[in-house]
Amino acid sequence: MKTAHDIILAPVITENSMEGLAQRKYTFKVAKNANKIEIAKAVETVFPGVKVASVNTLNCKGTLKRMGRYSGYTPDYKKAVITLTADSKTIEFFDSMQ
Repeated sequence: MKTAHDIILAPVITENSMEGLAQRKYTFKVAKNANKIEIAKAVETVFPGVKVASVNTLNCKGTLKRMGRYSGYTPDYKKAVITLTADSKTIEFFDSMQ
């Protein structure tokens, strides 16, 4: 049984994800084997008072990194963009970022 903290791994804080806060869209790095229903339930349990309207997921490939003649890839990860309903509370963690 996966807990909510096993599904939601970390927030994604980039310029592009910060622009989505005006449309009530929040971006998280999630577990690779989690589906949209599990992600929505995990967000609602970790952040009380939040209602999820939709979840969009995308699998991100690791990028090629080189150190001299040695090369390797960073790990692949899954990213989820969560859209909240209009009557939902905001996520307080992201409010301090704006």
